[in-house]
Amino acid sequence: MPEGSHRFTVGNIRCTVLADGYVAYPVSWVFPNAAPDALERALASRRLPQGTVVSPYTCLLIESGRDVVLVDAGAGAGSLSSGAIRARLEMAGLRPRDVDTVVLTHGHPDHIGGAVNPCGRPAFPGARYVLAEAEVEFWLAPRCRLDSLRVPDEMKRIIERTARHCLAALRFQLEPIDRECQIVPGVRAIPAPGHTPGHLALLIESAGERLLHIGDAAVHPLHLAQPEWENGLDLAADAALRTRRELIERAVRERMHVMAFHFPFPSIGRVAPLPEGGWHWTPGW
Repeated sequence: MPEGSHRFTVGNIRCTVLADGYVAYPVSWVFPNAAPDALERALASRRLPQGTVVSPYTCLLIESGRDVVLVDAGAGAGSLSSGAIRARLEMAGLRPRDVDTVVLTHGHPDHIGGAVNPCGRPAFPGARYVLAEAEVEFWLAPRCRLDSLRVPDEMKRIIERTARHCLAALRFQLEPIDRECQIVPGVRAIPAPGHTPGHLALLIESAGERLLHIGDAAVHPLHLAQPEWENGLDLAADAALRTRRELIERAVRERMHVMAFHFPFPSIGRVAPLPEGGWHWTPGW
């Protein structure tokens, strides 16, 4: 596979992680309630920068029988390093019209921006776009209430504007869902609210193997080691923390691999409980 792509299988389902660039966020956005000294020590112990968090964008291509599913579409033209998903697909031997389902875990720009091309039309013309009904209702409401996000007001405006633009462009291909359900055989959508009202996780299962895609329920491995540390882009922090715990506890209990959109490429790994609480992240399949 080309650089920026990583292929693996879940039973009989072929999966490919597709990199769509990255963005460096201020640490105050990613860990807004972390004690400064504890955060400094945690970053230093991992040899990570103190001022910014480099956050990869990683989409997932699922090929299951006749179904071709893309989970999240990246940021499109939303950042200088993104917009690579179309090229990654072509390197994998697929064209945009070959994708028959796009699952949007939520409506933030780095997940939905690439769903619409620069001309304002669906980037995957033959696909149905699956996302939660609560997500559609929230972003298309007369007023989006983003006051609880701990990011600058300009970022809030970008988030709202991008979601409205993309959902309007996709309106004839949207397939909203309101409960846990099968998207295609072997792929289930699971409500995982908190980060956004309709945030989704995905369970991919085949031949006794399982992968739990947690979307943005955690956006950095430190959110597993220190699960009480919040994410400034979570709309409802308490609900997001509950969701994170429920998903990770399930992954541990059922011995599943985990994928997280913003974790270091290729964004898949295992989780295990730590003696002091929280979980340790081990990358790899």
